[in-house]
Amino acid sequence: MPDIKVPVFSESVSEGTLLAWHKKPGEAVRRGEVLAEIETDKVVLEVTALQDGTMGVTSAAEGDTVLSEQVIGSIGEAGAAPAATPAAADPAASPVPGQSTVGGTVTHPDSSTQTAQSQAAQAQQAAGDAPALSPAVRKVVAENNLSAAQITATGPKGNITKQDAVNAVSGQSAVPVPVSTVPVAAQVQPQQPQVASGPRTEQRVPMTRIRQRIAERLKDVQNTAAILTTFNEVNMQPAMDLRKKYQDLFVAKHGVKLGFMSLFVQAATAALKQFPAVNASIDGKDTIYHGFYDIGIAVASERGLVVPILRDTDRLGLADIEKAIAGFAGKAKAGKLTMEDMSGGTFSITNGGTFGSMMSTPIINAPQSAILGMHNIIERPIAVSGQVVIAPMMYVALSYDHRIIDGKEAVQFLVTIKNYLEDPARMLLDL
Repeated sequence: MPDIKVPVFSESVSEGTLLAWHKKPGEAVRRGEVLAEIETDKVVLEVTALQDGTMGVTSAAEGDTVLSEQVIGSIGEAGAAPAATPAAADPAASPVPGQSTVGGTVTHPDSSTQTAQSQAAQAQQAAGDAPALSPAVRKVVAENNLSAAQITATGPKGNITKQDAVNAVSGQSAVPVPVSTVPVAAQVQPQQPQVASGPRTEQRVPMTRIRQRIAERLKDVQNTAAILTTFNEVNMQPAMDLRKKYQDLFVAKHGVKLGFMSLFVQAATAALKQFPAVNASIDGKDTIYHGFYDIGIAVASERGLVVPILRDTDRLGLADIEKAIAGFAGKAKAGKLTMEDMSGGTFSITNGGTFGSMMSTPIINAPQSAILGMHNIIERPIAVSGQVVIAPMMYVALSYDHRIIDGKEAVQFLVTIKNYLEDPARMLLDL
């Protein structure tokens, strides 16, 4: 039977985590169907069927760590019955059936919601015969001090799935612990009123590989680079007027809306040409000046912050940039970003303004040496030609590595971006 193998990882990735199986043993599969998802510290990879047939026995469970090209299952001929999977014993059992301790709080399952399968599992537990659990389920059970009797089984033949165990953890309710009082003589001190305490629950959730990698990279940058941030403000009225005037024509011709991000990308590219150090990076004791402009755009996804790369932005028009950003956003939402999408980059832009951020100090995306932070647009009074006017203003921030970028260069770089955005015609005229 053809093997189901883990995809080949990139050189910087050594292992991954099996997130989910989309097919069960015995189910029919078609060529190209997604069989499983594997999460690495960068992206989520899909394992697809190489031929039509029937899902065979799997050798890795959800939550298991897998290696590049590891065999995790097989596909048999259409209609073939899969071989039986050996059962594993449950190493974790609660001292008292039907009761467990989570974070120091005693919890009880609701007996009215237990199915016949769960009750059968409880009878087995009381008799000392633990139901068979997969490695992924045993991990959840052990980490949360659960017993199999507390979990409502929904799997085939009464088996407990990983989702059943997760639901049991999230569905538990803590029993309020009464506040203890110390009796004090009435003639010495009046009795203090008791304060009723509500449920105090905790839930331990393992960090995903992507979140772990993000944390490691950001901490490494803080420990290595000499990070400094400079601020400025931009009057967004000219850019807003430009977008309002040409939005309908832009959409009609290019099929995509004109946003502020494409203007910032073009302004940043023009500024990077004038200040090469901001587009450089450090390699050991050498400074590498890049003769190309690959700008990363920070995009929020359900699995964390990802930074896909716009390649050769000096060759892209506003429409090209907007289409590329829209494509990255769609792929991030669907979890389809590839390692190639996020590899490289010489400079980054992040827009906290979409979430309402007024001001922040973004962290450099190593090995890059600088990152531009956009923020919320707020109408504020400013002085224009001696008059106080209300204008849509945005604070912008540039975090940079002071080891290779001087303060003068950083400030002038940010002022250049400000000038381009407050007079967009300068970008078209290359002034």
